[in-house]
Amino acid sequence: MSTVPPHEPQPRAENAAPLRPKVLPLGAAMLIGLGAAQPALAQSAETGAADAQVLPTVTVTDQAPAETEGYLKHTTRVGKTLQDPHEIPQAITILTQDLLEDQQVGSLREALRNVSGLTFNAAEGGRSGDNMMLRGFYTFGDMYLDGIRDTAQYNRETFNLESVEVLRGSAAMLYGRGQAGGIINQVSKTPLPTDKYKLTGSFGSKDYREGTADLNKTLGENSALRVNLMKRTEESWRENPANGAEPEIDRQGAALSFVHGMGTRDEVQLNYYYLQTRDNPDYGVPFDSTTKRPLKRYGTSAFWGTDDTFDDSDTHIATATYTHRFQPGTEWRTVLRFADYDRSYWALAPSRTNAPAADGSSGRSKTRNTDYRTVALQSDLTHALTLAGMRHELLLGFEYLNEDSHRRSLRNLAAPGAPAFYRPGIEDPQASATDFTGDSYALLAQDTIEFLPGWKLTLGMRRDELSADYSNVNSPSLDYGENSYRAGLSWMPTANQHYYLSWSDSFSPTADLYQLSGGEYPAERSDVVELGAKWMLFEGDLSLRAALFRATKDWERNTDLETTGAILTRKRRTDGLELEAAGRITERWEVFAGLTLMDAEILKVAPGADPRLKGKQPRNTPDYTFNLWTTYRFMPHWKAGLGAETKGERYGYNPMAANGPFVNGKFSPNVAPSYTRWDAMLAYEQPSYTVRMNVRNLFDKVYYDSLYDNGGFVVPGTDRAVILTAEFKF
Repeated sequence: MSTVPPHEPQPRAENAAPLRPKVLPLGAAMLIGLGAAQPALAQSAETGAADAQVLPTVTVTDQAPAETEGYLKHTTRVGKTLQDPHEIPQAITILTQDLLEDQQVGSLREALRNVSGLTFNAAEGGRSGDNMMLRGFYTFGDMYLDGIRDTAQYNRETFNLESVEVLRGSAAMLYGRGQAGGIINQVSKTPLPTDKYKLTGSFGSKDYREGTADLNKTLGENSALRVNLMKRTEESWRENPANGAEPEIDRQGAALSFVHGMGTRDEVQLNYYYLQTRDNPDYGVPFDSTTKRPLKRYGTSAFWGTDDTFDDSDTHIATATYTHRFQPGTEWRTVLRFADYDRSYWALAPSRTNAPAADGSSGRSKTRNTDYRTVALQSDLTHALTLAGMRHELLLGFEYLNEDSHRRSLRNLAAPGAPAFYRPGIEDPQASATDFTGDSYALLAQDTIEFLPGWKLTLGMRRDELSADYSNVNSPSLDYGENSYRAGLSWMPTANQHYYLSWSDSFSPTADLYQLSGGEYPAERSDVVELGAKWMLFEGDLSLRAALFRATKDWERNTDLETTGAILTRKRRTDGLELEAAGRITERWEVFAGLTLMDAEILKVAPGADPRLKGKQPRNTPDYTFNLWTTYRFMPHWKAGLGAETKGERYGYNPMAANGPFVNGKFSPNVAPSYTRWDAMLAYEQPSYTVRMNVRNLFDKVYYDSLYDNGGFVVPGTDRAVILTAEFKF
């Protein structure tokens, strides 16, 4: 006779979320479960276990939607299978829909301010889309949408997202080529089993305007359609004093999702996503060559662009997902996706010596026209079984990715001697194009073994084969076969405690898609060791985690499209400590907070680089970051919120320059000053509507949001901004 250890989770319905002592923060769900169990318990007491009546299977179709979870999410697919984040032996940060709505978040960039250890890169070399550093390492090639690679350079929005997941550390075993910092996965909203409609309108300072619609309609017993729409415009506090031009945001999008067979053995889901941006890009302000701080000569609000500069992009993503559930714990899931990303870009970089001019002649033109297309196929099989008295959770997967990319500068349409002028999509036939085509194939296998009660061992391996052709004459082709590994040891003495030790590695043979960056060198390799703990408090309502990590990277590629140096550093490392809290402290008080301390160091310089860089702090990697967002319901319908975002000093310099960041033999990089930005919120909530006021940068702090890591310039963050929002639910 087998016995179930006290920590063992009870069997659960197919496709249900992992259980905890308090499964959901919804008393109704608990009452339903207790009510269903009472008849069976009573009968068992009367007749005995041997004669207990076998009740028919009950299928619950009216599930709690994701948006009721508050700031703590209990399920994720970031590990390729449906899991409880608490049980994964790796640090994970999840931004929920409730958190983003309370903050009135529009862009993905604004959402990621809630992620500790993350900093933003500015837009040199045409990389003006979402571009972040995590744990001191690039992540622009580690962006995903529903587990599929989404590396194109564009500015993402959140209107179509249920949550944002950040899996920290190397993740190549699960996702293929990547960096040491981790991956950022956007989780799309999908159809719900109930009719639900929400309309939202916002307006505020700097001509902020946003309208969204979230419409969910059931179509029969097991089918539903969900439509999400968005239109957002916003101007800036920065302007060109000579012509009044301002950086601008003008974006609109639509996301359609249809599901058939919801909750059954065979489920088909179809998704289409479109996002259009018509922005005027902000290239920021230059650094002062003497003080090594942002230049004050022309004022922080000075903008070098004109009304003609542009950042135009059109994104189309179509996805089909088929899921077959053989039995509880065994599932086959296949995803096919086609994506097309078009972007045309003209910005004017700021000048140290010339004030902004009305015709834009004082700024340096940066142009780019790109077309990037992908076809992706993923197929994963998960299977839970008992073998040799031990529980196994198997994951087997196959992936294929085809990438086709084209990049070229735009054509200057101005007359000879006149200031530069460009139009979207008109390329310069005299400029050399950079083209890339690649095919990637991968096989992966992972097993999580519970070898003793409360003890689990996770072992995974992946093989990637990458074949690519480049137009670059110095590096015309690429042919790599790489293995990636993942290992984790977990101890869960109780359901609310998890202590783990994990190791993972990653590889990346290129500096993204546009350049080989030195084919004579081996692929980038990263190793991450992490010692962590996770706790659930207050009956599962509050999650706490702590992690110590060491991330090491070899042969770090130079990712700047404007420079030719292949290797950035030969070896560098980040040691760090992360602390995070998410969830509900009381019924009235919610919190989401994170602290990251980092000690980053260059261990070996790149071939040909200044040897004095050894031991120095890498670029855009502050010693500390801190984020806080907390809300308190002080009356039944009134809720107030307060938040802070803190970053330490960040360095910008070119390690491949002749003298690098040294002045008179002293390490003197350009420095973006440390800062703390405060935000606030006040909301009045009713079941059918909500009125909310958000204040960003409450104390009107001048701070610098993103840094061009080569040190040329830095982009100021928003000044004080007030946004009023009305939500209607029906």
